[in-house]
Amino acid sequence: MDNFAFIIHPIDPKRDVERKFPLLGRFLPVSAINFLCRFFPPVYISHITGIRSAATGKEIEGWFIACPLTPARMMALPTPVVYNKIVQTGRMAEKLGARLLGLGAFTSVVGDAGLTVASRLNIPVTSGDSYTVAVAVQAIREAARRMDISLPQATTAVVGATGAIGRVCAQLLAADVSRLILVGRRKVALEEVARLVRQRGDAQVETTTDIAAIRQADLVLTVTSAVGTIIDAHYLKKGAVVCDVSRPRDVSRQVVEERDDVLVIEGGMVEVPGDVDFGFDFGFPPRMAYACMAETMTLALEGRYESYTLGRNITVEQVMEIARLAEKHGFRLGGFRSFERAVTDEYIERIKENARRKRGGEQV
Repeated sequence: MDNFAFIIHPIDPKRDVERKFPLLGRFLPVSAINFLCRFFPPVYISHITGIRSAATGKEIEGWFIACPLTPARMMALPTPVVYNKIVQTGRMAEKLGARLLGLGAFTSVVGDAGLTVASRLNIPVTSGDSYTVAVAVQAIREAARRMDISLPQATTAVVGATGAIGRVCAQLLAADVSRLILVGRRKVALEEVARLVRQRGDAQVETTTDIAAIRQADLVLTVTSAVGTIIDAHYLKKGAVVCDVSRPRDVSRQVVEERDDVLVIEGGMVEVPGDVDFGFDFGFPPRMAYACMAETMTLALEGRYESYTLGRNITVEQVMEIARLAEKHGFRLGGFRSFERAVTDEYIERIKENARRKRGGEQV
């Protein structure tokens, strides 16, 4: 049977450890989890069944396996140590009989974005970043429509624009919007991204290392590898949409607590075709998955056992191809989440009304 494995790891240490080990998650402080995770072996999480292609009827199975390292530890430990732990987790996938391995969250970011890990395993590896780009762009387009933001007139900011995902997102959005603000830490790298973006559309393109520039944006797509939050409530325009693709989140919880005139979404959920049973609650509704997971599933359904997305040089063509294959097999944008809660039509209407009211108050 065609199959895959996908690596997850604890992002919110207490909450995520508690999903698998209730007593440990409940009683261990975060500092202890961060310390002990280095010494934990890889963890078998669950068997995934019921994924079925809408195009071919093929059914596949898979496994969730966990690399025990938290984001804080991945950033603090020497990179070779982190590689070793991810490779150990990948070898568990090989023993299970997996034919393809997907890297989740920080395991796809650390070091050279999967290249070294793939070179040390006997099965192909994909980071899932190509379909993550496709779904993030779909999500921000759909959120703009639902918030009555006209894309051709919109100012859009991409935070983390020099990263693998941010760079391609910016290129794809260049044909949609009138103005793009590229935000990153390195000016020279930002100018190189700006050159690529200008080749893809007519948008006015600006670069900055100052995150405060996003106050001008109607739409914000943020995708950095920061361990902590970087976007606070005072950075955002009334009525703005923020699509946060990063895990851990770039957007502070303070934003949804203090700004009832801003829509924050988490990159978009993907609806998986078939009667899927993940065997594990990773915080999404039934049949919903992250886009990086869906890329791995799509490749298995297509029978393409190859290292599809590795490293930091993702192309627009790669993104368009995986989006086409995912659509063929029945994967769809499945709605929005914001800080573990579903985003409803009523919630969006309240945000729109609050933004209109507050903007009106400024004009009096």
